[in-house]
Amino acid sequence: MAERRVIVYPPSETGGRRVRVDGAVLGTAYSLQELAFFLQNQGIMDQDEQSVRTCDLIEWRGGGPDVWEH
Repeated sequence: MAERRVIVYPPSETGGRRVRVDGAVLGTAYSLQELAFFLQNQGIMDQDEQSVRTCDLIEWRGGGPDVWEH
């Protein structure tokens, strides 16, 4: 299976970060735990919070895994 592309956008002014996988928006995650849940539902590995922090598939824009507020 080809690698999937995950983009986590900068935090919005109202909080949370938009999550896109292979060009499709999954929604807005408000924490690392929610992002892990999104990725699990997409079948992108069995992600836990620590795995999400170091996952090579994720492109973090506007801050890394610890930035969730504008």
